[in-house]
Amino acid sequence: MMRPLVFLLLLALLGGIVQEQSNRLQQRPTILKLGPVPHAGLVRATTGEHLTALSFRTVISVMFYFGSFFEKHTNRMQDAPEYLSMYNHLKHAVQLDPYNVDAYYFAEAAFTWELGRAKEVNSLLDYGMKYRTWDYQLPFFAGFNAAYFLKDYATAARYMQLAAERSNNPLFTKLAARYFHESGQSAMGLAFLDTMEKGAKSDRVRQIYHQRKEALLAVNAIESALEEFQMRYQQLPESLSELVTKGLFDEIPSDPYGGKFYLAADGKVRSSSKFVMQSLENEKKPVDTE
Repeated sequence: MMRPLVFLLLLALLGGIVQEQSNRLQQRPTILKLGPVPHAGLVRATTGEHLTALSFRTVISVMFYFGSFFEKHTNRMQDAPEYLSMYNHLKHAVQLDPYNVDAYYFAEAAFTWELGRAKEVNSLLDYGMKYRTWDYQLPFFAGFNAAYFLKDYATAARYMQLAAERSNNPLFTKLAARYFHESGQSAMGLAFLDTMEKGAKSDRVRQIYHQRKEALLAVNAIESALEEFQMRYQQLPESLSELVTKGLFDEIPSDPYGGKFYLAADGKVRSSSKFVMQSLENEKKPVDTE
């Protein structure tokens, strides 16, 4: 009689311990959930031919970690990820294997549009260009970042010229010339996003680019209507609602990020959402590139 009772007590005690450990795991800091970043030199010295596999595993871990913050079947994030830790893990991955293209591709998706960390992403891309000397996509990404986000058109032109030399594609040469001008930003953004969406390997990354492309398509449509309005009336409207009253739109396109488009004082089309997911709006954290 005593043995079954003792067994049940031990089982209950074990269940309590497991539950306590589970609760502690849930409360661990984000950086610990993703894991600490080991020293790349030490890893290279001890793993030998397994560097490629370890680099791949690191990038996959970051992707799964990032995806775990999204609610199922929505574009909303449950919480804000630790982007600094994500970036450091991606940097570690390319230090192990500089040919790991997935690391560069994911960094381009996760750190530019939502966080505006194009400078840090270009630091990774520059590292990759030294090794992936045949790859035109890396300078293409860097050139787009330099022009679209950083407004550094001279640097963007150099990147695009490198992309043209590596691909023998005259399109990049034309883009290099166009990057010296601020006009046509929405059109360039759409071309870039279409390329990125088609090449995405992750459904989550593809969804990020598709949502951004939908937003820019809406902006492009509004900008075209503004050009038509200006041709007709020799001036810009006081607000976007005039585009509807003058018959250029049945209704103003919606912002897929949930904001409302408006005509800013400088004549540019902007949105109250700033084209970022609501939970990320204040997550412009600095990222170490040293």
